Amino acid sequence: MSDQNAGRVPLLFLALYHNVVFFSIIIFYTIVNAVKFFIPYQYRAKNVKGEVALLTGAGSGIGKLVSKKLAALGVHMILIDVDQKSNEKTAEEIRIAGGTADTYTCDLSKKEEIERTVREIKKAGKEVTIVLNNAGIVTGKRLLDSPDHMIEKSMQINTISHFWIVKAFLPRMLEKNHGHIISLASTAGLFGNPNMADYCASKFGAVGFMEALRAELLHLNATGVKTTTVCPYYITTGMFAGTSESPYIPMLEPDYVASKIVEAILTNQGVLMLPRSVYIFNFMKSIAPLQAEFYQMKHFFKTGKQMDTFVGRQKEH
Repeated sequence: MSDQNAGRVPLLFLALYHNVVFFSIIIFYTIVNAVKFFIPYQYRAKNVKGEVALLTGAGSGIGKLVSKKLAALGVHMILIDVDQKSNEKTAEEIRIAGGTADTYTCDLSKKEEIERTVREIKKAGKEVTIVLNNAGIVTGKRLLDSPDHMIEKSMQINTISHFWIVKAFLPRMLEKNHGHIISLASTAGLFGNPNMADYCASKFGAVGFMEALRAELLHLNATGVKTTTVCPYYITTGMFAGTSESPYIPMLEPDYVASKIVEAILTNQGVLMLPRSVYIFNFMKSIAPLQAEFYQMKHFFKTGKQMDTFVGRQKEH
């Protein structure tokens, strides 16, 4: 045997060893997660009483519901929204129910406003331990009909704001090795849809950001800082008003989604896809030929027509 071939043999054994370990880990955690599935989450939930959570887009929809549910668990809420009136209403409802909340008005499309808001929060002496990037907008038009300023705003609010907010509070989380970062992304961050080019691009960005952040935290051995990426299907909130339903996948109810988000936070779930069938569809997408994928989306899920009737919240963003 030549010296060159002799050198290759240990490398082959090393590659085989790593593959065996890799697949063993997959099998082990598949079994662990299967067991967890049958254990009520209340028995696996962490205690968040006394934590401080910053949540964007708290004035309405999922943001409002999640804020109220976390506050009921003893979490102090820092509520951020561009709509001061609706944001204050959320805070008032939390306080009436016995919770605590502070409000800040901020346009997340402007970095300088985010920086100002962060300074005000830190000046107030609040140490944020949970960050939930929930705020989002959708244009709902075909690419050629989408105004340039709305394309930019979609990216700024749905993706880029996540960078500035996480960068503001992550250093202290790393220092204490304690915290949780959550992003409300979307199934539109997993599958491209017509009339949603800017929205899908921004949500794909949010999903990618969270995946890279999770890998970075693992690399830093910051095991106490958790991440959760939430990818729900259409929700019956004003955000997607007018969107037609698929005959096979019903739209999600807001309270159900909010409850599952809180459950994912309490159990440190890394990725939450809703409904559960999305996990299967996402896997199918990764192995199916491109032609089959488009057939499935167009003829089975009817996604090509769902946004044709979209009207949205009917207010200026």
